[in-house]
Amino acid sequence: MPASAEPVEIATRAGTVAVHGFGAGLPTLLWHGLYADGSSWGYLIPALLPGRRLLVVDGPGWGRSGRLARGAGPEAVLDAARQVVETLSPGSPVDWVGSGWGGRVGLELAAGSPALIRTLVAAMADPGPMPREERRRVRRTLRRLRVVGPVGAVGRAIVADQLSRPSGTEPQTVGAVLDALLLAGRLQAARSVARFDVGRPDLTALLPRVTAPVLMIAGDGTSGWPAARAAEAAALAPLARVEEIPGTRTLVPLDRPGALSRAILRFWAQLE
Repeated sequence: MPASAEPVEIATRAGTVAVHGFGAGLPTLLWHGLYADGSSWGYLIPALLPGRRLLVVDGPGWGRSGRLARGAGPEAVLDAARQVVETLSPGSPVDWVGSGWGGRVGLELAAGSPALIRTLVAAMADPGPMPREERRRVRRTLRRLRVVGPVGAVGRAIVADQLSRPSGTEPQTVGAVLDALLLAGRLQAARSVARFDVGRPDLTALLPRVTAPVLMIAGDGTSGWPAARAAEAAALAPLARVEEIPGTRTLVPLDRPGALSRAILRFWAQLE
């Protein structure tokens, strides 16, 4: 498939952002979740590529991107997202596909800069703050991650939290998570999760301003973002709908790539 051998690097106040380009056609931006990087979309790229120019982002501090700038928080990342779209798709809104962190960044961008987003897919991207009990649990994991990195019990805890049990025993899928953490570095990975997940802002009040068509991908009742809660959020956005992917955890592009790509393609086809 046609692809850029080296990523385009864009200097932003959140740090240098690396973006790999694939194909040609409708501009479509993919932004990964935390504990992962742009490589987590690898399973989906062949399915999404026809007729599209895929812009696969490594978020600040992850993958081929530079280190997260000192003190950079959600506002700086939002500015970086805006800059990436304006630089790589000037004058043309993108179809935004985001997982977790990437979905929340897309919701913020669609609310504040509607001319930049044509459609939005937000997979397992709870717009609310992290629940208190989950914050306690994740903070315990992050304290250990800072000290020893994603190895042993720490790596197993992260994998169990991010992937369903079947995916958590698949070596290539588990390797994608652990490799992303190792490439980011234990301190930077922990800092990023703390800032953009544990301390994430409540975006619920922004949802009525998201006027682009939105597909919210949620899990079943056993997941951290069940379809019933997603439906409550979708009711606040003018053109939002929900699709449930049973049995998924948080990193849907790695966990259930086939189901996710089919849901995205259905969403796009219905809009066309």
